[in-house]
Amino acid sequence: MNPEALRAKLLAWYDGEARDLAWRVGPTDGRAGVRQDPYRVWLSEVMLQQTTVPHATPYFLKFTARWPTVTALANEDDGEVMAAWAGLGYYARARNLLACARAVAKDHGGIFPDTEEGLRGLPGLGPYTAAAVAAIAFDRATNVVDGNVERVVSRLFAVETPLPDAKPELKRLAETLVRDDRPGDWAQALMDLGATICKPKSPLCDRCPVASACAALATGAPETYPHKTAKAIRPHRHGVAYVLTQGDLVALVRRPPKGLLGGMLALPTSDWRSAPFTEAQAQAAAPAPADWRHVGEVEHGFTHFTLTLTLLRAEGEADGVIWSPRRDLDGLPSVFLKAARAALSNLI
Repeated sequence: MNPEALRAKLLAWYDGEARDLAWRVGPTDGRAGVRQDPYRVWLSEVMLQQTTVPHATPYFLKFTARWPTVTALANEDDGEVMAAWAGLGYYARARNLLACARAVAKDHGGIFPDTEEGLRGLPGLGPYTAAAVAAIAFDRATNVVDGNVERVVSRLFAVETPLPDAKPELKRLAETLVRDDRPGDWAQALMDLGATICKPKSPLCDRCPVASACAALATGAPETYPHKTAKAIRPHRHGVAYVLTQGDLVALVRRPPKGLLGGMLALPTSDWRSAPFTEAQAQAAAPAPADWRHVGEVEHGFTHFTLTLTLLRAEGEADGVIWSPRRDLDGLPSVFLKAARAALSNLI
């Protein structure tokens, strides 16, 4: 494999086939002198962690319309940002987003550091995000390796070590292809290749601009790369969600600032544990005395466990809750929105 020839082919492909993304300055505009906005690059990279482009794009557009600069975001109330984030999942990202925005506004005058090292000094920016922002926003020659890049590199080099053990090797191999010439475009070209051509299950090898250099294609089974270690079975937990209403109002609570779904508005719940709740236990954990009735169950999957929520509903009063109109529940995290919709659909 000739690295320079491979780079030339992939960058030429990117010049003609780059995805049109809401946060991206494409290669044509880049050559015309249009600069990337570091705020938009950073925001998109945080949103895209564990999230697809189609799912993240409406959130990105909503955020940038409401908070067009990092300083505007930094000055917003925590609850407003967490509510706007609802549905994107992995809510620690939203807390880190605010911490980083406030650090940029307070300590850097609203201007992002322009080096990988400087970006790593911001709260919530790990190695990948710092490298991506440095390359894409500031054209620094950093090694940007996400899931798409790992897949492309594993196939180009036919890496036999399974993931996740292969990660250090894939990062090392990816670094051999980084140059000072167009590092931002190079990072995005690799990402686009993985997203549109070098797909996980059905790679479009006949359309790949670097197929001739692909060692996995030469084996005859490129779709088997990267090899993966079998995933462990996720544990299952059980809980109870309480849907307390007053006419059109629904009782919500603010979850503790740290931990799963920290700082988010939610339905009151029991704790979540391995054993199902008995009816007596579910009634005893309720947030207020009421005529609680069983109205169904919902299933939800988190990264590290799956969950069954038993749904109890009642009409009544409770102390220390936040009353929200039913029409405003769309801002809840998906597990609680799912539970509320299921419980309220049975409203008699």
